[in-house]
Amino acid sequence: MGRWGASRAAWIAAAALGAAAAAAGQGFVDPLDLPARPSALAGRSPLAAVAAADGRLVAVGQRGHVLWSEDGGLRWSQATVPVSTDLTAVHLAPAGRGWAVGHDGVVIATADGGRTWALQLDRRSLGAEASLLAAWFDDERSGVAVGAFGLVLGTGDGGRSWTRWSDRAGNPRGLHLYAVRRVGGALLVAGEQGLLLRLDSSGRRLEALRVPPGGSLFGLAGRGRTVIAYGLAGRALRSGDGGDSWHPVVTGVEETITGGAALPDGRLALVTGGGQVLVSEDDGRSFQPAAGGRGEPTAGLAPAGGDALALVGQGGTRRLVVPR
Repeated sequence: MGRWGASRAAWIAAAALGAAAAAAGQGFVDPLDLPARPSALAGRSPLAAVAAADGRLVAVGQRGHVLWSEDGGLRWSQATVPVSTDLTAVHLAPAGRGWAVGHDGVVIATADGGRTWALQLDRRSLGAEASLLAAWFDDERSGVAVGAFGLVLGTGDGGRSWTRWSDRAGNPRGLHLYAVRRVGGALLVAGEQGLLLRLDSSGRRLEALRVPPGGSLFGLAGRGRTVIAYGLAGRALRSGDGGDSWHPVVTGVEETITGGAALPDGRLALVTGGGQVLVSEDDGRSFQPAAGGRGEPTAGLAPAGGDALALVGQGGTRRLVVPR
């Protein structure tokens, strides 16, 4: 899957092995009972995802580390987090609201732009071991979280309570689900072995879409009715009609694509696990490498204002300007 490109799947296995090893040792403290430890090096520790909203950036990663920035990623501060479980994804909404998910079935929420977080869900309240890998909220109440082995959860009260939706998904084999987001009115889910799901018009079932065959899809990006699904070995698919039809996009890379975002000026950006940034100026029909884009292993990106991107990965945070 590539060096950092297999991060979603790798984190599932790593968390399970780490938990087992820790449990076997003396003095084990459940990460659910241990707040994330403040560290001057948090900004250089492995981070799995970053999101942007209202001029804010929030990044999440290992051991419950959450960082926030209000200056486009030039400076980062560590948030107060009640758990030290590895976090895998973050979603930000307007008015300072946000949610992050991770291993141990964890969902944490913020109401102050990412500075402080509260625990909403974990494996103990969920009643099962679970790894959550992505979340999306349409507003301050309605949200969906997805994860390993086909797990789908829904909430209608801002995450205070969650309902299993796995039986509503067209995923009979229980394939891992890596991404969920709404683009152009369509709520889409991307997953293992090229699976793509879309919420139907009734709002009650995630139906499998017909897509060209290929490898796993780790993320979704786009604007309007244009959607880019991206993933294993440089694979990218484009839909210009909200998910009704899909066509392969030549990316020119063989590394796994780990992150994607729409820039304020209308361009679309992708990043590979090796740090290569690709930019499209034609609504996702083609992508070109950005100057200075290759760097350290990278897990995700987000718009950071103007022509800037915030990138996160194995070495923490970095910032890249991608002028036209």
